[in-house]
Amino acid sequence: MDVINKFYSSAVQTVSQLSGVLPGNNVTREYEVLEQVCTAGVGLMWKVYNGHKKSTKQEVSVFVFEKKVLERWSKDDRETMLETLRRGVQQLTKIRHPHVLTVQHPLEESRDSLAFATEPVFASLANVVGDAVRSDKKLYDVEIRHGLLQLFDGLQFLHNDAKIVHRNISAETIVINKNRSWKLFGFDFCIANQPSTNGTPHWPCREHSTSLHVLAQPSLEYTAPELALNSINTPDSDLFSLGVLIFTIYSGKPLKMFGSDYSGFRRYANELNQRKYPPMNTIPSELTESLKALLHPSASLRPKLHELKQIAYFQDVGVKTLSYLDSLYQWDNLQKSKFYKGLPQIIPTLPHRVNLHSILPYLIKEFVNSPMIPFVLPNVLLIAEMSSQREYCDHILPHLKPIFKLTDPIQILLIFMQKMDLLLKLTPAEEVKQSVLPLLYRSLECDMPQIQELCLGVLPTFSTLIDYNAMKNAVIPRIKKLCLNSNNVSVKVNCLISIGKLLENLDKWLVLDEILPFLQHIQSREPAIVMAIIGIYKIAMTNTKLGITKDVMAHKCIPFLVPLSVENGLTIAQFNTIIALIKEMLGRVEQEQREKLQQLSTIQRDNKPKDASEILASELEQNTSSYGGSNGNKSDDDMFSGFSVGQPSPSAAPKPIATTLAPVKSKEQLKISHNAANDMASKPDMFSSMMQSNLSGLTINQGTPAAIAAAPPQLSMPNWHSANPLVMNHQLASPQSSTNNNFSSLDDLDPFGSAGSNPVNQAVKPNNANGANMYTLQQPTVNYIYPTGYNAVNNSMNNMQQSRAMNLGATATPTPTLMPQTTTDSKNLNTLSQQDILNFLN
Repeated sequence: MDVINKFYSSAVQTVSQLSGVLPGNNVTREYEVLEQVCTAGVGLMWKVYNGHKKSTKQEVSVFVFEKKVLERWSKDDRETMLETLRRGVQQLTKIRHPHVLTVQHPLEESRDSLAFATEPVFASLANVVGDAVRSDKKLYDVEIRHGLLQLFDGLQFLHNDAKIVHRNISAETIVINKNRSWKLFGFDFCIANQPSTNGTPHWPCREHSTSLHVLAQPSLEYTAPELALNSINTPDSDLFSLGVLIFTIYSGKPLKMFGSDYSGFRRYANELNQRKYPPMNTIPSELTESLKALLHPSASLRPKLHELKQIAYFQDVGVKTLSYLDSLYQWDNLQKSKFYKGLPQIIPTLPHRVNLHSILPYLIKEFVNSPMIPFVLPNVLLIAEMSSQREYCDHILPHLKPIFKLTDPIQILLIFMQKMDLLLKLTPAEEVKQSVLPLLYRSLECDMPQIQELCLGVLPTFSTLIDYNAMKNAVIPRIKKLCLNSNNVSVKVNCLISIGKLLENLDKWLVLDEILPFLQHIQSREPAIVMAIIGIYKIAMTNTKLGITKDVMAHKCIPFLVPLSVENGLTIAQFNTIIALIKEMLGRVEQEQREKLQQLSTIQRDNKPKDASEILASELEQNTSSYGGSNGNKSDDDMFSGFSVGQPSPSAAPKPIATTLAPVKSKEQLKISHNAANDMASKPDMFSSMMQSNLSGLTINQGTPAAIAAAPPQLSMPNWHSANPLVMNHQLASPQSSTNNNFSSLDDLDPFGSAGSNPVNQAVKPNNANGANMYTLQQPTVNYIYPTGYNAVNNSMNNMQQSRAMNLGATATPTPTLMPQTTTDSKNLNTLSQQDILNFLN
């Protein structure tokens, strides 16, 4: 929180400062001014701010001089200083050189400030040398050596081409830009060549004045002794200043501090004539002699700049590499390609900051040269490999995004595929979806098998970053298309391997609908392809998230895999693998199907509903038990075991009996459909009243109760519903007269019984032709008069009859069943009279 508060207060302070200085300055019309980064110029009076152009967002640095700094100065000094600053910026704007600070927007003046815009600046050399705390500003030795070479080039241009003497070379007037290049700045006291009448160069000498403010004149600490001793000003005077600068860089301070003490400076100039140099313990040994030569009191004896470039101090590999990059724009593509091929061996030997800020910018500039991209890109990715994710996102990724979209030269895709693991590690997930995934799609669609295989190899490594729709609609279809259309066996195998690795990130239905059917469309039967297919099936079957169902295995997988097992070219190990998979599938199918059937059987047995037909069957069996004696306790399977034609019971008198008993129906006959039961239950009152009316008027002759008890119930159920719905004619045999009416239940007289089950229609007559107790049927005509409302009930009964006929296979022709009775003469059997029937119906 303290850091945030500190940052907030600093930002507020910066904004408040700028709000009072810049609003009236025209620089703010075109540029957005941000935070302050450094100071530079004479007395470090120029404040340098980061900024960008409002229209193009181009990054710049804005130099601001606040006039209120001069409030305590005299009016003459103030005007002199302002004029000096104006002249220096105007001169800087005119000069164009790689090692001179580039001005983006000329000087603008307002009532409160002077301001202009330049290329992005990191710091001034005075900020770097004087700040031993910040490690990011600490200079590496290779940076110092390369920076000095850059100053040599800049000064050579000023002296030889522009014919200008700088006169103010110091740590305050050397600016380090964003790319860590050293640039000349502070041309406030420069003097241009004014050739003499004979054409020789001449630079007027302006002596130091004690009447002027010290900051309105060149710094005495960096001034050459000949200006004080001989009033001579030449380009060699800048070389002395350069020597003092080198000493300051390594020791942290100039040779001697003078301030405004001009007399002290003159005394020190005399000491230098006697070659009295300060200790140089901090100076590198290969530079010490050259430094002493630069500090020589005689200007003519100082070494020239081109000679300084050749000393051993500057023959370092890193320095030469950085120097080559500075002059890269002068080379052709062949020379550049040779240099870029050797660069990967040099980059690891250099400090990371040098690679990131000094080498990388030059490499990125080559991205506009398409033929050079395959040579530059490996070096860029090598630097990215040594960078943090933040550095990668800030300095590298923005420049790679346009390259991701290129397919020509084809080597670009190959390089990206080889370094895809690095890109996935450093690129944010959102950028992967927007930039890297399209790159992979293009790689799958290219014609180079090597690129296709590399792409297939890296796809599974970041499958978690691919959303479901992209996987289903973009990735999988491209892999399938490549596998089916490619003629390269290696590519086909890699397609299948890639799909196998992607399975764990797919859902079950995508595998069943897209992957497994696709495998059956592959026509190639090389052993490698066959085994890759087997691997996909095995993963899909064993993965708990996926799991091939038994139906898919039975109908699709096994019929497809069996022919694969007999393909030519398979080794014994491959054959065993396929057979083992087929057996495993068969075992799964058998186990799951058996378990399913067992579960269904258990559910049917435990949860069988007790419907109306079963309840009716139970009641019928109970009613029958009163006539059948102990037979009523028997199970459904042996309910017929006690009924057959046999001898009469010895305890029962052989008397003729003709009666109608409730039939015992078989289990199959008693199964009435739910619909029929519901129909019958829908009119219970009408049905009950009709049956009670019939019972009340029924008169049937029957034998003694003992005979009835000895006689088992009749089980024959002939169909009697084929007659007219209002009057049905049946023939009924009955014993001789008996007026005793005994019935156990309504079912005993049911005129609407099941198909083939009406007992009222049947009576038995003994046949003694062979002396055995056999029976025959007689069918006297019986006229039934049905009560009102019968049609509805009859329709319901017909429906039940048809349903039972369909379920049980009952035939329309009734099959009479003989009932064991006591032997009697046929002449003792009498037919029911019309009155009996009328009584029954009433």
